[in-house]
Amino acid sequence: MRITEIHVFAVPLPVKDGPYRMASGEVWALDSTIVKVVCDDGLVGWGETCPVGPTYQPQHAAGARAALAEMAPGLIGADPLQPLALRRRMDGLLNGHRYAKAAIDIAAHDLMGRHYGARVADLLGGAVTERVPSYYSTIVGDPDETARIAKDRADEGYPRLQVKVGGRPVELDVETVRKVWERVGTRVRLAVDGNRGLTTRDALRLSRECPDIPFILEQPCNTIEEIAAIRGQLHHGVYLDESGEDLATVLRVVGAGLCDGFGMKVTRIGGLHAMATFRDICETRSMPHTCDDAWGGDIIAAACTHIGATVQPRLMEGAWIAQPYIEGHLDPENGVKIEGGHIRLPEGPGLGIRPEESLLGAPLATYS
Repeated sequence: MRITEIHVFAVPLPVKDGPYRMASGEVWALDSTIVKVVCDDGLVGWGETCPVGPTYQPQHAAGARAALAEMAPGLIGADPLQPLALRRRMDGLLNGHRYAKAAIDIAAHDLMGRHYGARVADLLGGAVTERVPSYYSTIVGDPDETARIAKDRADEGYPRLQVKVGGRPVELDVETVRKVWERVGTRVRLAVDGNRGLTTRDALRLSRECPDIPFILEQPCNTIEEIAAIRGQLHHGVYLDESGEDLATVLRVVGAGLCDGFGMKVTRIGGLHAMATFRDICETRSMPHTCDDAWGGDIIAAACTHIGATVQPRLMEGAWIAQPYIEGHLDPENGVKIEGGHIRLPEGPGLGIRPEESLLGAPLATYS
C-alpha cells in the first residue's frame, strides 16, 4: 500500500456568535487546512490542521501549507500503514512544523483503519469508553455573563469547564472565577486558563485570592521558567498547555515536577502517533490531561475523540472540540458533535467520518 496522491484544501470556519476571545486576542474566523491522501489501492484518508490564527502560537495556516508543499512530493510512495516510518520520513524532509505533519499523520491513521477495518481508537490501543467526556471553554468576558454560561453548560452535563482569563485587570479575573464558582460549585471540575496571558504577579494574586475554590490553573504565564518561579507559591495545581510543544518538553517538565497535568493538542505535538506516546507517559506518572486541539472541523474532532477514548478515565480531563463554535459539518451525516457534555465515539473504520468533497471546493494544491 503506497501513497499516490496528496490533495490540500483550505476551508474557512467562521466563529458562530463570534468573536472567540482569549488573552492573546479575538478570533472571528479560522482557516483550516485539510489533506486528502490517496493510495494505490484506492483507499482515501483525511487529515486536518487548524491553528487559532497567527499569534496564538508560532503556527499559522499559510505555514502549514508551505510545510506540506515542502514534504508532500517526498511522501509519494510512502507506506501509510507504518506510522513510525512515516513520521521519520517527514522529519527527514522537514525539520519541525509538527502541526503540518500532524495532518498527514491523522490521514495515515484514517487510512490504516480503513485498510484493517478497525476504528482509529482500536489501532491506538483500544477504546475504554464509547462516550468521551468533553469540556466547555468560556471566552474572556463579563463576569456575570461568564457565570451564566458556566451554569448553563453545567446543566447540560459537561463534567468540566474551562474559564478563560488574562489580558485585562486581574481583579476582573478574580471576580469571574468567584462568580462561576458560586453558580456551579462542585458539580463540575474547573480549570482557569490564562493562555499565557498572566504575569507572575497576577497569577499569584489570582491563586491567593481564591484559595477556597478548587480549580486547576492552566498555562497562566508565557514561559515554563515563569511558571517554575512561582509554582511553589501557588495554592492551585498547574497544567501546561501552550508550553507543552513536543515530547522532549513533556519529558523535561514531568521529570522536573514542574506541572501537575497538561492541556495537549493533537496537532501541536505532531499527530496521533505522538499523542499516543504522550498518553502513555502521562499514565506512567499519573498525570491528568486533555486530548483536544486548537480548532478545526469534523476531522480534527474525530481524531481528538478517538485518542481521548483510549485514555484511562481517571486521567482524562476531556476532549475539547470546536463544534459548538462553528456552523454545520463537513460530514453532514456523521459529523462529530457534543451531546450532554460528551462526544460519542464515531462508528465505522478509520476516523469514522467522510467529508463531503463538494463542501471543500477545489484543492489549493495536488501532489502525485
